[in-house]
Amino acid sequence: MNLSLKKILVTGGAGYVGSGLLRELLAAGYSVTCVDNLMFGGESLLDIWHDKNFTFYNCDINNISSFDSILSNNNFDAVIHLAAIVGDPACKINPVLAEKTNWETSKWLIDRCMALGVSKFIFASTCSNYGKMEDPNAYVDEDSKLAPVSLYAELKVKFEKYMLSTIKKIDKFSPTSLRFSTVYGLSPRMRFDLTVNEFTKDLALGKELVIYGEQFWRPYCHVKDFSNAFITVLKSQTQKVAYNVFNVGDTKENYTKQMLVEEIKKVLPDTKIRYVKKNDDPRDYRVNSDKIKRELGFKITMTVPDGILEVKRMIQEGLIQDPENQKYYNIPHER
Repeated sequence: MNLSLKKILVTGGAGYVGSGLLRELLAAGYSVTCVDNLMFGGESLLDIWHDKNFTFYNCDINNISSFDSILSNNNFDAVIHLAAIVGDPACKINPVLAEKTNWETSKWLIDRCMALGVSKFIFASTCSNYGKMEDPNAYVDEDSKLAPVSLYAELKVKFEKYMLSTIKKIDKFSPTSLRFSTVYGLSPRMRFDLTVNEFTKDLALGKELVIYGEQFWRPYCHVKDFSNAFITVLKSQTQKVAYNVFNVGDTKENYTKQMLVEEIKKVLPDTKIRYVKKNDDPRDYRVNSDKIKRELGFKITMTVPDGILEVKRMIQEGLIQDPENQKYYNIPHER
């Protein structure tokens, strides 16, 4: 297979999204390097450890001197930047670290990649950037106003702006921002603090599920399709993706929490659900993801019902013995 961009660096590759992406990149024939500080452990890397095309560095990206030596000593063709303090709650718990990782070090990294002649830089952004829809009956798209309502989204927007409009545009450098929908599904580094995974897990374990604000909208996308989106950008012609931004998901895959519960009840009918009225969720958005399909030919391969089914089966078959274990959560979790 002819890969013009052969050597890929993935920051945060041991995480929920990254661990699956590493496998997909290796399967597609790329040479892959992962940099991760193993904040949530490294078991997700065990089965690719012996792959001759895989290299791992236990390095915190905020340790600039160590990280810079990795960048300088490898001739990376592309960098996929996932390493971050992920999600609103985690950023709220540690705002200083979030600011440093998600903004200061990320800014340093993209500047360094430009200086070193990296061809493509792909940034994992978020649909949280849209905040609350101005028109509750409409969809937001890439041209819609950004209205971040959390530190997590504020830092994503700040970095996006720097990457897409502040830095001097050069022909040999192609940065792309992917605004991802809310993620779900099975991953080598499993998480149960994500809406679809958490709701399905609780009901599969026979717990009562408490829903706050069932009327609020979000777009959803399977973690496997996150990997597909990154690889789609890697393979796309530079002029289509350079200094560009794409929503990642499918326009049909927007759900309210109530709709998610209705889907779960189709496969777990005997459930205990309690709704708590909440009218003040600052995030409420339906996202149009047609651009990435139209311009890059990207299509999702999994839907929310598929994700519900696989999480339900995994819990019921005992694949993960103790899904309430803290290691499956990015923030403190009570059993």
